[in-house]
Amino acid sequence: MKSYLVGGAVRDSALGLEVADRDWVVVGATPDDMLAAGYRQVGKDFPVFLHPETNEEFALARTERKAGRGHHGFDIDAGTHVTLDQDLSRRDLTINAMAQDSSGQLIDPWGGDHDLRSRVLRHVSPAFEDDPLRVLRVARFAARLAPFGFRVAPQTLTLMQKMASSGELATLPAERVQQEMAKALATDSPHVFFDTLRDCDALARVWPELDSLFGESNTAAESTTASELALQALTRACALGASVAARFATLCQGLESNPAPNGKATGAKEHSSQNGESNGESMIETSCARLKVPKAWRELALISARHRHTCQRADSLSAVELVDALTALDAIRRAARFDDVLLVYQATERGDASAMAAPYPQAKRLRAAVAAMRAVDAGALLRDTPADQRQALIRHARIEAVRDIS
Repeated sequence: MKSYLVGGAVRDSALGLEVADRDWVVVGATPDDMLAAGYRQVGKDFPVFLHPETNEEFALARTERKAGRGHHGFDIDAGTHVTLDQDLSRRDLTINAMAQDSSGQLIDPWGGDHDLRSRVLRHVSPAFEDDPLRVLRVARFAARLAPFGFRVAPQTLTLMQKMASSGELATLPAERVQQEMAKALATDSPHVFFDTLRDCDALARVWPELDSLFGESNTAAESTTASELALQALTRACALGASVAARFATLCQGLESNPAPNGKATGAKEHSSQNGESNGESMIETSCARLKVPKAWRELALISARHRHTCQRADSLSAVELVDALTALDAIRRAARFDDVLLVYQATERGDASAMAAPYPQAKRLRAAVAAMRAVDAGALLRDTPADQRQALIRHARIEAVRDIS
């Protein structure tokens, strides 16, 4: 019974990154051996145990054999005869297939250290294509490691294209797609995630609404494609320190600005659906439902799209228009979300790299109007006021307060 440090901890340590989690592989042990040593079993599909003191994960060495479609279509063998090399061979990328023994000696049967130094993301074996989730994982690693100069090996990209065309991506649960996207959006270069998926023809299968922007000219800037504008805005959102929800909402503004019913990029203002939504809002709704994103992501993306054109005219809006727009944004009660909305608008302002962190020009007036509305003492104002007149009275008082700052 021997334990080896494996995977991300070995990789990140070699790159000089902070090691967040330490995972271990145990060779030559049975589940009963682990339980007898005080470990707590947590794995259902295969034996994974938590260390009784550190809570770190220890998994029995295992092999996997493709037995069906999808991410979970595998037969697992975690017997005591499984070797460390066999366990490492089932992993996705060579840089994730390294291990260290108790003395710190590197064990690298698949050339991960060479690829780490060469800055290459390369699959371990042809078995890579057995798991469709690996297409998204490689794209996510490409985004995370882009600042280090990593690139996807041509052979691996070819294999990813084959996997995308096989239809197996459709078997992935939406939650797993969303989880990988969330991790990619949290990196410093999330645009690389979407570019990589596009390069291997996978984006059309996991997010066709976004994929439809690629290659379409933008009506406001014919030399720049709608996808380029969307990914440039995402890059600006990262530079501004946006949350993952705000990064997703920023990317969705590209759908709001350039959709049409057939997926071509033609300008949302020219089209509307029967329920009054722009086609862009409809595409955002469809995207959020397809990806099963968190409710907060969906709300931020939709409300930002719905009021963006109005807020862009903030300096020319009347007090009445300002109060109505900010009320629709729920800017007083949802102050943190309103801050995110303004950040999304700042990110989607077009400009070159030198203007990346420039303030959203309309933010000053919008914030001043919110402050004036918030200063209205609703409690005192509504005292002895009939219930059916209260909302109108508050609105009138807020309009007068905003008019005073105009």
